[in-house]
Amino acid sequence: MARIHLSEHFTYGKLTRFVLPSIMMMIFTSIYSVVDGLFVSNFVGKTAFAAVNLTYPITMVLSAAGFMIGTGGSALIGKTLGEGKPDEANRYFSMLIGVVVAIGAVLTALGLVFLRPVVLLLGAEGQLLDDSILYGRIILLAETFFMLQTTFQSFFVTAEKPTLGFVVTLLSGLANMVLDALFVAVFQWGLAGAAYATAVSQITGALIPVVYFAFPNDSLLRLTRKTRLYPKVLWNTCTNGSSEMVSNLANSLLSLLYNFQLMRLLGENGVAAYGVIMYAGFIFAAINIGYTIGLSPVISFHYGADNHGELKNLFQKSLRLIGAGGILMFLAAEVAARPMARLFVGYDAELLELTVHAAHIIAFAFLLNGINTFASAFFTALNDGAVSATLSFLRTFLFQIICILCLPLIWKADGLWSAMAAAEAVSFLVTLYFFIRKRNVYHYA
Repeated sequence: MARIHLSEHFTYGKLTRFVLPSIMMMIFTSIYSVVDGLFVSNFVGKTAFAAVNLTYPITMVLSAAGFMIGTGGSALIGKTLGEGKPDEANRYFSMLIGVVVAIGAVLTALGLVFLRPVVLLLGAEGQLLDDSILYGRIILLAETFFMLQTTFQSFFVTAEKPTLGFVVTLLSGLANMVLDALFVAVFQWGLAGAAYATAVSQITGALIPVVYFAFPNDSLLRLTRKTRLYPKVLWNTCTNGSSEMVSNLANSLLSLLYNFQLMRLLGENGVAAYGVIMYAGFIFAAINIGYTIGLSPVISFHYGADNHGELKNLFQKSLRLIGAGGILMFLAAEVAARPMARLFVGYDAELLELTVHAAHIIAFAFLLNGINTFASAFFTALNDGAVSATLSFLRTFLFQIICILCLPLIWKADGLWSAMAAAEAVSFLVTLYFFIRKRNVYHYA
């Protein structure tokens, strides 16, 4: 199949082919935690399963910087390539990878120090506390590699190698699945085995791209020693990618807040039920995020080349595809609620019914999640970090915090399950406002 270049005109078929590897890449990335949860829940028990879900948001808080540099950097480098400056693009790319390694080392140390106080703050005690600390410490040792992996996911697309990015993610995902089966089911290493499996898969997903980009290749990017610290480039990368960092950071903090509220309202069962639902949510969100990762460098390239006609084409086609996808995701979530719950917690009838009930309510969030996710990534690709960060902050942080804190006062646990859909609905109105306001600035509509 012919290689698709960033500079081309995109039909529906070509657009789908170009973004599909990124979508599959994100789906397999999300499967890491799903596989961990599946093995832990069925082979170790629901307390260990709750510990995984309690700890996971903490590690994601620390990895948010990787998403920021990956998305912000790929937009800037895509624009630089569109301006016809490949050598500059490689120097910026190399500098950003070095920055990720340095930030990762610092955040790993901080995570190991503050893990126990944070878990205690969430209300964990006894076996749940011990399991959370055990799992978290092992995962944190691979934090820098996970940050590199998420950063390279964006850069593979900018390098016109989305399929290779998918292959790398597939290999690391398969490593996670095989090692989970071996460490947890066969060797019976329990929760520690699941953590080691995830850590090894993250290391795999980081080292393969480092080796690929460090040597001569036929992509648009290569790691080079002819680089240095470019403060302005780093600043622009961070500010432009801040929306994605805000989104990932906010999602992680919100998961901690959800877990705190669930421990208060429903106890350990509530945390376990939320974990099952979030696994389905990870996969649906991965589809939307994967689409934006695949599309963003194309938008940045045509923005840098002042090709307004193609920007309009990409914008219109994306809205139609994502809108239809949201309806399909909602229907799939409603149908899959019970089978998904039975797969994870079928051994506990009370927990099963709680999970199914919550899943039917949360499914409404998937109707608008794709459009809102696309809006933030779209403005990031246009190098408008201010609008992108505003959309992410309002949707993933402010609106959800208000809903998480206020709706349970009216409808108790059902209010908490409704918070996500309510926040997406309000965010959609803000998205429409910015789409209309900025249409003549960037000429996409």
